[in-house]
Amino acid sequence: MTDDPNQLLPKIQQCETFVNEVLRNKLKNCLITRENHQTEIQEYLQLKKTIENLNELDVNPLKTKVDLGCGFFVQAEVPDVSTILVSIGYGFFLELTRAEACSFITKKVDQISERVKALEEEASHINADIKMMIATLGQLQSYIPESV
Repeated sequence: MTDDPNQLLPKIQQCETFVNEVLRNKLKNCLITRENHQTEIQEYLQLKKTIENLNELDVNPLKTKVDLGCGFFVQAEVPDVSTILVSIGYGFFLELTRAEACSFITKKVDQISERVKALEEEASHINADIKMMIATLGQLQSYIPESV
């Protein structure tokens, strides 16, 4: 490494830019993706609870209220609740029995949980990289005299 502070300063600025623009954005995107997956898990678990409630009530036909948007609800009647449509991803829905849907939800939640775990691990590594870079930058900045 060189002792000339004039050559060290641009490298320090380049590293600071890398930390602030690349690593922090990567961490932010990772955490947003993790949060989206956790929301998806909660939605699947809520669906599973609804299916379990349907199994306990065993009501056929089912009278319910449906949200049309903006807090506007209408009454609806579902003539056959033996099968339901479940989102399987990428805009596709599959008609499943209640038992099949519960089984699918369990597997899907496990799959998404693995993704969440991987994202948490990735976020941990990125965070460690940021801390290491900041510590290194602090050491490099201590080599530069105050007058520069």
